[in-house]
Amino acid sequence: MTAHQDQLRAALVEAVKLLFSSGVMQASGHGNLSARLDGERMLLTSGGRIQGMTADDLAIVTFDGQVEQGELPPTNAEIVAMHSEVYRIRDDVQSIIHTHSPHATMFAIAHQPLPAVYEALLRFGVTEAIPVAAWGPRGSRESVANILEQVRSHPGIPAVLLANHGLLAFGRDPLATAQVVIAMEEGAQMTLGARDLGGEKAFPAGALEQERAHMARFANR
Repeated sequence: MTAHQDQLRAALVEAVKLLFSSGVMQASGHGNLSARLDGERMLLTSGGRIQGMTADDLAIVTFDGQVEQGELPPTNAEIVAMHSEVYRIRDDVQSIIHTHSPHATMFAIAHQPLPAVYEALLRFGVTEAIPVAAWGPRGSRESVANILEQVRSHPGIPAVLLANHGLLAFGRDPLATAQVVIAMEEGAQMTLGARDLGGEKAFPAGALEQERAHMARFANR
C-alpha cells in the first residue's frame, strides 16, 4: 500500500465523519464514496451503511468492476459504474460521494433542480441550478446514462440530483466533495424555508466574479 493510497483512505474516512457530524445524512446512514487512484482504478466503499467506516472498509476496484483488493458485495458492485463513468468523462474529478441527504433529496423526489441561490454553493462555482438526472434502477445502464447526460450538459457542475433517489457529488478530493454535499443540503433546506417567505431570490449579475475576486484577496494574504 502506497503513502498516497493511505492518504486517500484516511481522507475518505474523514469525509464520512464530516458528513455525519454536520448532520446532512439521512436516518438510514446509507451512502457510498470513492476516490480515484492511478489509471482506471478507484477506492470504493464496500458497504451500504457508511457510518463508522474505517480505512479497511474500502476496496480497490477497476473502472470495469474488477475487485483487486478487499471485498465488494453485490449491493455495492452495482454502483461501480455510477462512479467510474463520471471519472471517465471528468478528468478534474478525484472523488465522488452519494447520499440521500433529506432536503436535497426532496428536490430529487420532486424532479426539481436545486436553485443556485445559497452563497456556499456559489463558492463552489455553482451559478446554475443543480440538475436532476432522470430515474433508472440503481446502478443500471439507464441510470448511469441519465447521470452522464446531465454531467455533459452542465460542464463543471459539482453534483447532480438523482430523480426519486438522492444526490451524487464530485470534487477535487474527498473532503471538498463532502463540503459540496453539505452546501447542497443546507441550500436545499434554506430554499424550502425561503419559499414560506416569498421565495428564493437569484444572485445579482456578476456575483461569481465578485465572489472569486473577494476570495482571492484573502487567499493571497
